Amino acid sequence: MRLSALHTAAAVRSSAVLSVALVLAACGGPQGTQAVPSGAYALGQGGGSPSSTLRRLQASESALYSFKGGGDGAHPLSTLRYMRGALYGTTRLGGVSNSYGTVFSVTTSGSEAVVHVFGAGSDGAYPFAGLTTSGYGTTNSGGMGNGCNGCGTVYRISSSGNETVLHSFGKSSVDGSFPLGGLIGVNGTLYGTTDGGGIYQGTSGGGGTVYSITSSGSETLLHSFGSGTDGASPQGDLLEVNGTLYGTTYSGGTHDVGTVFSITPSGTETVLYSFKGGPDGSNPSSGLIKVGGALYGTTAGGGYPANKGTIFKVTLNGTETVLHSFFGGQDGSSPQYGSLLMVNKVLYGTTSSGGTNNLGTVYSITPSGVYAVVYSFRGGSDGANPEAGLINVGGALYGTTNVGGASNDGTVFALTP
Repeated sequence: MRLSALHTAAAVRSSAVLSVALVLAACGGPQGTQAVPSGAYALGQGGGSPSSTLRRLQASESALYSFKGGGDGAHPLSTLRYMRGALYGTTRLGGVSNSYGTVFSVTTSGSEAVVHVFGAGSDGAYPFAGLTTSGYGTTNSGGMGNGCNGCGTVYRISSSGNETVLHSFGKSSVDGSFPLGGLIGVNGTLYGTTDGGGIYQGTSGGGGTVYSITSSGSETLLHSFGSGTDGASPQGDLLEVNGTLYGTTYSGGTHDVGTVFSITPSGTETVLYSFKGGPDGSNPSSGLIKVGGALYGTTAGGGYPANKGTIFKVTLNGTETVLHSFFGGQDGSSPQYGSLLMVNKVLYGTTSSGGTNNLGTVYSITPSGVYAVVYSFRGGSDGANPEAGLINVGGALYGTTNVGGASNDGTVFALTP
């Protein structure tokens, strides 16, 4: 997806609804018969047919915090991070006297505090990504780059709430621009991606980048995607495995519908897998998780027969398997930015739409492909359209929804079985 289309899609996504708090404990059990939280719909291995195999279970739900759309923020798209005794995240909009986004904290009992309000100037604007445990993050816009004002930033938030901008993208005509993914720390260095910018065939205007940055703000361009077979438009977080970084691109690759790639800290990039579209899946916008000897992730499109996205695994030697194709009905549809989460040998994730009310779901899937819908959002105060991933804190799962809640500006939620 190119930048203009992406920003348009983000604006459209911000006009849905959600207010929820769920706390979900993961459930184990023998393969194929593991316990599924009550309130769920379950499918057999490989997905099955919703009309014939979907069965209803039961899950309890409670609201944790509803954003009000003013100074407290609006429309969170990032996965939460637990640190300093609270859940930390970002909102893409909202904040006092402007609407450029916030960094916030919420306790597990639902008390919210605004940590920082972005001002659209040099400090950045519109954060899509969350924070690292050390308080580092990215904004999709803002900053004071020389070659591209407003192309995003890397920043750090201190424990007292003070923000420091480490880097403004657009420092030159070939620097990256518009980061959507967050950061990962490896051996004292931060790594991330930008959705645009970089070098393409020796000139500016590439298909995104992978970069490294030190805690003092020294940035290095490691790889420029060329909108070709090496991939283009990375949007999810990177994953480190044994010193190598792994990620996805939304487009590019052999069939121009996305890739799974690896890159060394010195900048050697390899395409591990190119998606083919159709039943194979297309356009991954989330990061990856490693389970055993394979990487697991989601695609926003593709899958058979509905083209509503997939859950896949790719071995480290590049063999891909589709574990589940979303049908777009009760089983969910269109997983977005959130990476999968492993709890007690079961993977959990969210879909931005689909479910009983077509307002999104929380689902589980085993590494072998046994799928269940854990919760279907209902809209209104219950919330709708989750786009971020989940985290596990003390056996409970917490997440955010882009919309819904008391003011239709999104929620923080928790789920219990």
